[in-house]
Amino acid sequence: MCGLEVKMKTNKTTIGLVFVLLISTGLALTLLNAPIRIQSEPEELEVTIYNSDLGVVKEYRTNYLSAGINDVLYEGVASRIDTTSVRLKSINGNIEVLEQNFQYDLVNRDKILQKYVDKEITAYQIIGDSKEMIKGTLLSFSGNQLILKDETGEIKIVSVNDLVLPELPEGLITKPTLQWLIESQESKNHTLELSYMTSGMTWKADYVVVSNADDTKLDLNGWVTITNNAGTTFKDTALKLVAGDVNRVLAGGAFDREIMYSKSAVPEAAQFTEESLFEYHMYDLQRKTTLKNNEQKQISLLSSNDIAVEKEYVYDDIRSWWWYGSSWSSGGEKKIDVMLNFDNSEENNLGIPLPKGTVRVFKKDSEDKLQFIGEDSIDHTPKDETIRLLMGQAFDIVGERKQMDMNILSGWYEYVWEITLRNHKEEDIVVTVLERTGGDWEIIEESHKHSKESNNLIRWRVPVKKDGETKLTYTIRYKRW
Repeated sequence: MCGLEVKMKTNKTTIGLVFVLLISTGLALTLLNAPIRIQSEPEELEVTIYNSDLGVVKEYRTNYLSAGINDVLYEGVASRIDTTSVRLKSINGNIEVLEQNFQYDLVNRDKILQKYVDKEITAYQIIGDSKEMIKGTLLSFSGNQLILKDETGEIKIVSVNDLVLPELPEGLITKPTLQWLIESQESKNHTLELSYMTSGMTWKADYVVVSNADDTKLDLNGWVTITNNAGTTFKDTALKLVAGDVNRVLAGGAFDREIMYSKSAVPEAAQFTEESLFEYHMYDLQRKTTLKNNEQKQISLLSSNDIAVEKEYVYDDIRSWWWYGSSWSSGGEKKIDVMLNFDNSEENNLGIPLPKGTVRVFKKDSEDKLQFIGEDSIDHTPKDETIRLLMGQAFDIVGERKQMDMNILSGWYEYVWEITLRNHKEEDIVVTVLERTGGDWEIIEESHKHSKESNNLIRWRVPVKKDGETKLTYTIRYKRW
């Protein structure tokens, strides 16, 4: 009875061991199969670029996966990929990514030679007008200089231009590659959706403005400049550009949030349509394009004509208001700033959220040729806001500020200011005078009526005749601390 029990236990143990061995062998055989190399171009590709060194890539490729464990090499991803942001799924099946590796040891001459040290190679040395073939074991190399040991044991130091190697050494790849260990629930053609983030991609907007003869209308063209230094080419891709200040984790984490957006009823902007994206704006190119690696591409963003504009002359001394009560005073001549202001509204032939960028302004001269008259930068500007462009300083208009009096009263400081505006142009103008202040204040007396823009800003609109002069005088009181 005891012997029988021992025999039965032994048989059970043997059967168990055989079963485990069969499972392990099957798994090992699966893992030892040649890797599945996915080299095909994406069937569908979409790239979304932010103006903060960030691109989000989404692509679809179809490949056969066997039921069980698959070793997959997925070629052609960006070399500057953020591997922590990779997301892979099957659209038409069930898969699980068990392990991921990023291979970026791309092939080059030195890496190949390093793999062939202590192995036989064939080299060609140029001697005069002919080539001499040399075979030997590679001992070391530096640039085009090789140290070889031939079949007789002689050591030769040669300079070569051409090399013949039997094969590409194992472990070197020609494209950045993701390697996955994927478990598939069934054997079938899987449509794989891959999404990831990459650095090395950015875009910016640039605008070209042409002002008319009397600076009352302008034409505006917007361009986007896209830079792709991500380490791969995106061929025939859908392209979306996101404008806005997106928060990024600078270190030790990844931007990994689901991008959700909704259409908004806004006018079409040339080749792009615009839509809201969370608290940002997205511009969707209505055709496919190719973004080559290490390339800058420019695409027309928008075009609009007959935009009403106002030319404004501004005297802004930008004084520090907290100096009142001391011996400080402001004086001397100052150039007048020239602004071009226009409303970004549908009624003014715009009304499209404008991405931040540089605005360059041109105007035709007497020969009907465009001349550059100034540039300014704008921030992200929503629709129905006013854009103010600083063009430079007026050549023929000068402002001069003088402190005429100062009194210390019971509980108040009182200042008397005089601003002289001289116009040497052949036309009448209006100059906007700005006073930057603060604290408790009041205007006691003035030659021209002011408008209180805020507690920190006072504005006057002062007419000045052609080739004439106008003085603005005002008395302002500040409450003593």
